[in-house]
Formats: sequence, C-alpha cells, structure tokens
Amino acid sequence: MNNQNPDLNDTLVFVRVAQAGGFSAAARLTGMPVSTLSVRVARLEQRLGVTLLQRTTRRLRLTETGQAYLQQAARGLEDILQAEAQIDAGRQEAQGLLRMTLPIDMGDDQLLAILSAYRDRHPGVAIELVFSDARLDLVAHGLDLALRVGELADSSLVARTIGQARWAPFAHPGYLQRAPALRQPRDLSQHDALCFSPLGRDSWTLGRGKSRVHVPLRSVFAANDMRLIRRLALESRGVALLPDYVCRREVDHGQLVPLLPGWHARTDPIHLVYPTQRFVPPKLRHFIDEAGPALSALFDR
Repeated sequence: MNNQNPDLNDTLVFVRVAQAGGFSAAARLTGMPVSTLSVRVARLEQRLGVTLLQRTTRRLRLTETGQAYLQQAARGLEDILQAEAQIDAGRQEAQGLLRMTLPIDMGDDQLLAILSAYRDRHPGVAIELVFSDARLDLVAHGLDLALRVGELADSSLVARTIGQARWAPFAHPGYLQRAPALRQPRDLSQHDALCFSPLGRDSWTLGRGKSRVHVPLRSVFAANDMRLIRRLALESRGVALLPDYVCRREVDHGQLVPLLPGWHARTDPIHLVYPTQRFVPPKLRHFIDEAGPALSALFDR
C-alpha cells in the first residue's frame, strides 16, 4: 500500500459508484463527470495496491477485495454523515446544559417564570443556575452566560444591556405609620436609616433629573450585606436604600413601599454577558434572543 495520505473523497466516490452499480449512474447521482469518477477510483486502487472494480463494456463488478472494502468504507462514511447531520441539527436546535451565574439576590418567582417559559419552548435544554455575588470567570467555571449588575471591566465578554438597577428608598408600611412624614429627600434625616455600607453609612446622595440632594443620616444599622438590610426593612426597622429589582415582589404584595418617587441614589446597568466565540450555540443564542426581551421588561418596568 502507498503510504501517502488518503483522500477520503476518493473513497466516497468508490462507495457511490459501487452502490449505484456503475459510473454513469453514479455520475447522475453526484453531478460529477464519468471521467472524474473513473480517475478517482483508479487513484484509490493505485494507493491501495489492489483492484476494487472489474470493468467491462457492459457491466461493473466488485472484486472480492472490493466487496470487503465497500462494507467497511460504507459503514465508516455513514458514521461520518450521521455525525455531520447531528452537528447540523445541533446548530439549529437548542439542546444541552445551559449554565448561568447571577447575583444571589436575583432569584425570585418572576425570573423563574422567564426561565421556565424558555425551557417549555426548548425541552432539550437543561438549566443550571449558579448564584454568586463574585464575578466568576465564565470560561474557567464552564459557564455559558452571566447576569451582572454594574459596569463591566472584562472586554473579552460580549455584553447586552437588559435594564437598570435603581437604588431608591423603601420602607415597610408599619414603619411609615409611626414615623415622621416623608415628603422630600431632606426628611430622611429624621428617620431610622438602614444603611448598605458601600453606599454610605452617614449620608445618602439622591438625585432626580439634574437635582442632587446630600442627606445626613441617623443610621441605626449598617452592613455590607444587602439581604440583611432588606430583611430589616421588612421587619419595620427603618428606611433602606435598595435596588428596585430586589424589592419588586414585596412592593407588589404591599410589604415594602417605594418612597420619594423619582428620586434615587444611583443607577447601575444590568447586562447579560457571555464569552466571545465564533459560533454561538443554539441554547445560548435562543436564550439571548427570547429570554433577553423578557428580562428587559422585568428589570426596566
């Protein structure tokens, strides 16, 4: 046998000629000239050092070696074609495991409804949520995408802005019933302040349009854990400065009241981010195209 690298196209031509029963029939099936098919089969026989086809003026017959080679080659080519068909189907159909990381405080019923609706449309996809306030390396942790709040620093990620997190004052109705009136930002100085310390323990700065007001606080509790501050607000302990998306369920159920409409301390963008890649898998592409607008409606309502 010749040690030159095999040309699998020659093998494919041989299989097609043998299965069609002749060069003319194979030419009609493949759209290739008879002369080209003949040259390719002859080249394959030369490389293998055997005769695969015996040709006469009227018919074509496989040799014993040709019959054995056909059985093995046809099976191998069928495997290749099946593998390519699966890849082609995979380019169109969403399937596999979609791993997504998001901040701990984002898990709620409305987000779950969006994810469930996506799964209903694409039952071949399984979803795994990784809740973490750390900005995990998506590639290193095998994650497909992330939902992130705040400015992005990693330029290797593709980002789609889906909304904004507005930090605003909230309080429980029970607290407001016994607390002083709250009509303007400066009135906050008379209230018990529950402070998420990264946004200030002694004062808050609120804005509306071009107006800015710096308000000194009577802080009764400060912590760098936003969930704890939210819990204290739900227990009627005071006024808390929280992102609106964290409070939407409690606002809908009357457990928290948004205060000073239009005033907020800061606005952070919310992004869907995923690693740069030449071919975006369908499970991720469909999620961005379908769940992305639903998430935008959720965070920008």
